[in-house]
Amino acid sequence: MEVHISLVGRKDLSGEVYRQLRAAITTGKLRAGEALPSTRELARRLSVSRGTVATAYDRLSGEGFVTSQVGAGTFVSEGAVRSQPQADTADGKLRPKPVWEHIPVSTAFYNPARYEFRTGLPDTNRFPFQVWRRLMARELRPSAIDPAGYGNPLGEQALKAAIARHLQASRGVAVTPEQLTITNGTQQAIDLIARVLLSEGDHVALEDPGYLPVRWALDSMGMRVTGVPVDDHGLIVDELPASARLVYVTPSHQYPLGTVMSLPRRGALLDWADRHDAAIIEDDYDSEFRYGGRPIEPLRTLDTSGRVIYAGSFSKSMLPSLRVGFIAAPPALSSALQTAKFVTDWHTSRPTQLALARFIDEGHLARHIRKMRGIYGERHDLISEFIATGPLSRHLTLIPSAAGLHVSAIARRASAEEVLAVTRRALTAGVAVQPLSGFPITLTPRAGLAIGYGAIEASDIPEGLSRLGRAFDGGSAPAS
Repeated sequence: MEVHISLVGRKDLSGEVYRQLRAAITTGKLRAGEALPSTRELARRLSVSRGTVATAYDRLSGEGFVTSQVGAGTFVSEGAVRSQPQADTADGKLRPKPVWEHIPVSTAFYNPARYEFRTGLPDTNRFPFQVWRRLMARELRPSAIDPAGYGNPLGEQALKAAIARHLQASRGVAVTPEQLTITNGTQQAIDLIARVLLSEGDHVALEDPGYLPVRWALDSMGMRVTGVPVDDHGLIVDELPASARLVYVTPSHQYPLGTVMSLPRRGALLDWADRHDAAIIEDDYDSEFRYGGRPIEPLRTLDTSGRVIYAGSFSKSMLPSLRVGFIAAPPALSSALQTAKFVTDWHTSRPTQLALARFIDEGHLARHIRKMRGIYGERHDLISEFIATGPLSRHLTLIPSAAGLHVSAIARRASAEEVLAVTRRALTAGVAVQPLSGFPITLTPRAGLAIGYGAIEASDIPEGLSRLGRAFDGGSAPAS
């Protein structure tokens, strides 16, 4: 362990070395059994004589704080540590902006439940880890490491070219590699877009209910955020505030309700953006997984005015922990977005980008999506039927949905507070599910549930939903 000793302005050099090492030992900064630097090495670091350090070590040894072993070195003695290391408790006068007191850091997924119905979780057990390890190992060979040490702030060309081909083939989005900015997930994409387009105090409209981390990111930048209601056809365009400079939408599978924005509503949103000189962020977050009906074209493919900024990631189709996303922007914004990426964190992991490029180009992503579409489709149908015709039908009305990794349902009679109580009872029975009241932007919370199926096996769904039904009835089964 590297130990810091300061002798600046000190006179009793040997005594200072002794006192500072003793303090490091008694407070736990140096742990029992850890080796101290040799007297020669520490003397060199401190620019003092070796005898100065040796005298300090002799005092520590005589008092039992260290033990010397001939030919091995000097080590912290067992039992010498008196307490755990303490953080600096000086309060000082620095304070964060008040907004940070109201933004929670999510711990929702730290403790998976036996019956995991929370949204946003893909099935990581079926990910082709052997393939991914091979591709990552290839990029981590010494010969593959860029001798400059840093990657391209604009994103690796191989990955941008692969994503451009993937978007054209899977979503019909025509984009050049030069229009793409590689990000650390969609969350960073939102941050970069706001940095490039908006100023403090600008007005932003979000779907309500919606994805709260987007609101928190905008709040932290000093934006004015307004929630806009959603109906069976998607965002209600007539409710958009005229002063909004940016609108964030999830038109292919509204989060969290699961509705699809109708074609007339999409056209109305694009017309509104033209009239009000506004930008639109289209988050196409889990559109790869569609189980019925005609494919829904992204809003980006209908845009003829360069109003839509298309954002996506590989968190749902692959692994959330990869933290790789992208922005497909109109050409006029691409350079500024890439510069914003550079000043924010320079670049996304280069080995990960290059491994992902090969994962796409070798066809592994397409095969994985096809396989998972069938698996998720079975789970989607099981849950939908259970809610529509099973015991839960007394409590919930299913919102029709044919895509994504979750479905939502509106409570028939229970209030938002009562549904929240249901989720708490369900959790004691090992069932984790999210209330719709947890997704409000600025409007009144809705009473209902968002039920994910990415992280639960089809064989566990009936028992999990049965326990959820008992929680609605006021009881619960023992957790197992």
